[in-house]
Amino acid sequence: MNKLVQRFRSSLPTRLSLWIVLFAALIFLTAFGYYFIESRKAVEREAIERATQILNNTVLRVNDILDDAIIAADNVDWLVYQKLDQPDEMFELSRSVLLNNPEIESCSISFEPDYYPEKGRYFSALAYREDDSVLVVNEGSDHYQYFYMDWYQLPKLLKQPCWSEPYFDLVEEIGLSDLLTSYCKPLIGDDGECFGSLSVDISLSWLSETINSVKPYPRSYSIMIGRGGSYLVHPDTTKLLNTSIFTETLAVPDPEISSLGHAMLNGECGIRQMVLNKEPYYVFYEPVKATGWSVGIVCPKQEIFSGFDHLRHVLVAIFLFGLLLMLLVFSRAVSTLLKPLGELVSQTDKISTGKFDEPLPPTERVDEIGQLTRSFGHMQRSLVSYIDELTRTTASKERIENELRIAREIQLSMIPRIFPPFPRRNDIDIFASMTPAKEVGGDLYDYFLLKDKLYFCIGDVSGKGIPGSLVMAVVRNICRVVSQQDLSPAEIAHQVNEAVSSENEQMMFVTMFIGKIFLETGRMEFCNCGHNPPAVFSDGEARFLDIKSNVPLGIAPGFIFEGEELENVREQPFLFYTDGLNEAENPRHEQFGDDRILDVLRSAPFQSAQDTIERMNASLTRFVDGAEPSDDLTMLCLKIKKA
Repeated sequence: MNKLVQRFRSSLPTRLSLWIVLFAALIFLTAFGYYFIESRKAVEREAIERATQILNNTVLRVNDILDDAIIAADNVDWLVYQKLDQPDEMFELSRSVLLNNPEIESCSISFEPDYYPEKGRYFSALAYREDDSVLVVNEGSDHYQYFYMDWYQLPKLLKQPCWSEPYFDLVEEIGLSDLLTSYCKPLIGDDGECFGSLSVDISLSWLSETINSVKPYPRSYSIMIGRGGSYLVHPDTTKLLNTSIFTETLAVPDPEISSLGHAMLNGECGIRQMVLNKEPYYVFYEPVKATGWSVGIVCPKQEIFSGFDHLRHVLVAIFLFGLLLMLLVFSRAVSTLLKPLGELVSQTDKISTGKFDEPLPPTERVDEIGQLTRSFGHMQRSLVSYIDELTRTTASKERIENELRIAREIQLSMIPRIFPPFPRRNDIDIFASMTPAKEVGGDLYDYFLLKDKLYFCIGDVSGKGIPGSLVMAVVRNICRVVSQQDLSPAEIAHQVNEAVSSENEQMMFVTMFIGKIFLETGRMEFCNCGHNPPAVFSDGEARFLDIKSNVPLGIAPGFIFEGEELENVREQPFLFYTDGLNEAENPRHEQFGDDRILDVLRSAPFQSAQDTIERMNASLTRFVDGAEPSDDLTMLCLKIKKA
């Protein structure tokens, strides 16, 4: 022991190696500790966001299904009153509900006993699904007295529409048995008394498949409880309706489960960490407000952090092995290399000051030190040549960048950039922006006045960069020259197509929307050449214009383009754009999409064309979150006002 201590004290390489390893260990421990803490937080945040999003989508899907049932009942309700004197028509009405709504399992139009004397005591027109067919039957009988069922009695007593609690329904004559929930509407006569019920039924088995179709993690599962806490959806189907969320707490009290159950019954939404079957879980829950139900997603904590835990174990093992290896390597390498390295460092210090002709110490060594010495000698000879080559390369790169900058300025100068473009007119509100994905791009837009007509266009050339910019310049000039002949958009498209197709060896094409507005009447003629349909919006509403799509320009010589027109576009703002907007991607490779375009247009009242494009740009910037653009982006907003 004393010999080891003495060796440690007297050996500089050993002490130096040990200090290096200890200091490296301290740095690595600090870095890894911080990394593990922040990584775990990030994994937890991502898991919560992911599960919450899936839960929100699930609840939205459930609400959509329930809303479809309500809409289906409302759509057929008034027809029932109109055809009360035709009882046989009730079968066709209930059948039409199933034909028009594939998510609805069955539909019944039921009446009070003896309401139709010629039909007997029971008359309930039931339509139900069997395989791929829709069948109808009178479901009333002595064995199935429908007017005592909850789905009939509830709307009759409340005299208002309501959702029934889930139930197993069995009609012996047709063998219809399933776990259902019904949206029930009372049929009320002129005297204010209920004479029947309209019931639209949804299969909870089908609803359960919909809820369980998406899982955040392989072992996660979904649950749904009713107003009384009974399970409506559960991976263990034996618990459906027979067991509630509180059942297990009766034998063994569990405050966490009880608290969760009460929170779900109270219509709350949130996230809880709890232990189920001796395993930690995250539970995400949210109410289905229309029915008083609540949906939850249960995710095992182990699966959420499994990748993180595996990475942590691997890094710890690598860290410990690396420390031991560092100690062994440094203790040997330092003792061997320290002296010759000192001599080499002394000479290289002189070289670093610019004395490239400074001789290096002679060496006969063939190891790394010898190779390093000879490498420095080679470096001395090649460094001057390298510096000269680097100088020429830098100058060439700067020249290319300068030429691209000038090309960008030339391209941008070819399109209108002064807004407002027609300051003497108060009936035209127009604004546009173009952002190339590279230094130059292949998008274009243009507009100009010809007498009392406003011509405008927006286009997207296949490809980006310099080839796209050249085609863009040619197409823009041809389009403007042809437009001076006061032609229709379809005729302009035809002439541009013929001009571009005639000398198009590279088979590049252009999608374009060409418009012509008669300012005195507000009529707009237009021709869409394979371009994205524009969005029209106002007063919180937005939609895409339903238009015909011709072929793009430049690929089909002789093609006959078909134009369209709108009678009056005054006070209707339009947004025209290239696919650089709807196909823009964020770091997760999610596209901005058409729905987000409409959401931005609906989010605020129209102020001006410039405000609309600025809001769209701001929303897109937040969405892409710093991701590199994959395509050129051009937008043009236009509104014709009443003069």
